[in-house]
Amino acid sequence: MSNTLAIKRNFDVKKFISQNSIWLVLVIMVVGLQIVSPVFLSTNNLRTMLEGESIKGIIAFGIMWTILSKGIDLGAGSIVALVSVITASLVQPIGAANKLFPELAALPGWAAALVGIAIGAAIGAIVGAIIAYTKIPPFIATLGTQLICRALAKMYSTQPVSNLSDDFRIFAKGKLFGVIPSIVIIFLIVFAISGFLLTQTRFGKNIFAIGGNDHAARVAGINVERNLIKVYIWSAVCAAIGGVLLAARTGSADPSTYGLNYELDAIAAATIGGTSHTGGVCRVSGVLAGILVLGVINNGLVLLSVDDNMSNVIKGLIIVGAVIIDMRKNARKK
Repeated sequence: MSNTLAIKRNFDVKKFISQNSIWLVLVIMVVGLQIVSPVFLSTNNLRTMLEGESIKGIIAFGIMWTILSKGIDLGAGSIVALVSVITASLVQPIGAANKLFPELAALPGWAAALVGIAIGAAIGAIVGAIIAYTKIPPFIATLGTQLICRALAKMYSTQPVSNLSDDFRIFAKGKLFGVIPSIVIIFLIVFAISGFLLTQTRFGKNIFAIGGNDHAARVAGINVERNLIKVYIWSAVCAAIGGVLLAARTGSADPSTYGLNYELDAIAAATIGGTSHTGGVCRVSGVLAGILVLGVINNGLVLLSVDDNMSNVIKGLIIVGAVIIDMRKNARKK
């Protein structure tokens, strides 16, 4: 009896709600949507929602690192487009009607995916080095990346690239045990890697320190520049994985529309998931919840036949509201 009372006394309800508020919001949203639209929790609808949000979720697990370091990445969506068209052009069978390079034999799907990821890593290294060594604000550097990568994607191909090989499409269209979509499995793997890096490695601890106070991090012996480069490499690699999966899922790649505004959804997910724009605060489980919340919102609006533009209105309000709440929390701490 005394142990039970001690547990009750030690359990802080307010703290629990504060730390898990995003999950409570998610549960309330799920229950509410199921009431107004009984098909919401159907297997087909949940599978469709998870497949659709997995790509943006993977990007969010990259962008959360840039926010944690007190930066941002506005170039992720354009990296998605660039990597999509390049990898798609490498896996078009010889007989494809609109083959971009008629004389080039199709690469194996895994090889094209590695090329795409390598391109993402190279872009991230360049952007990270510019931010780290020139001290240009990440907003400006990654805005430039957004414009350049989108332009390069359109220069690479002036039209959508389609007719992709089956061994490439399996990355997104395959199913584990015939049930779990491979794209969701990859999403969960990136989530697990991000969580491990964030909580179990020196790299993760260094980024927390840099985001909290980069001057103090330098005094503590942390190589700020090298770690920032790694952050932007990881963010760009996540975007590149998203580009590969988007092309694999749709069987094509459009340089004009693919990845458009994906970085905004990723930033929204990280922000409402508790990643602080003042730096030094991030929980990967919170970002996961943020991704699911946005997925439920997007899916719910479709089920309720709400105008598409309303989705952006809601996401915009969520981002602004989450930042206001975050700023108030930090003000109280000071």
